[in-house]
Amino acid sequence: MQYTSGEIKRVLMIRFDHDDDVLEELKRLVKKENIKAGWFQLIGGVGKAEIVTGPMRPTVPPVPVWHQLDKANEIIAAGSIAWCEEEPALHVHGAAGNSDTTKVGCLRKKLQVYLLIEAVIFEFDGMEVCRQWFADGQFNRLELK
Repeated sequence: MQYTSGEIKRVLMIRFDHDDDVLEELKRLVKKENIKAGWFQLIGGVGKAEIVTGPMRPTVPPVPVWHQLDKANEIIAAGSIAWCEEEPALHVHGAAGNSDTTKVGCLRKKLQVYLLIEAVIFEFDGMEVCRQWFADGQFNRLELK
């Protein structure tokens, strides 16, 4: 286990509109505002997304199980902000559901808004974090310095 401590520096409220790609827009905002460490929450509607709902088997490295969301879903999600070299690296998990079907997992490649998604970013101060490649697990892992 690793841990670090710091303080909340700023809080940003964000509205994403219909057809926005939340992951790309979040990365753009994180760069623009120079947010080096933080946490965010999302609520609203998603039209299209690519989500990993778990590994095929509990092996290391894992083989992901991918699902496509391609109709309107309600979503609630949370994620962390760190950097990997010169780019922000987001790690987002959430649940998206429509009628009686719900998928829970890691939102990785696309998160396209249906109507509206609202977000809050809590920017942290006094923390040095990064997301580095973890060769044994074959993923980018949060590192706390």
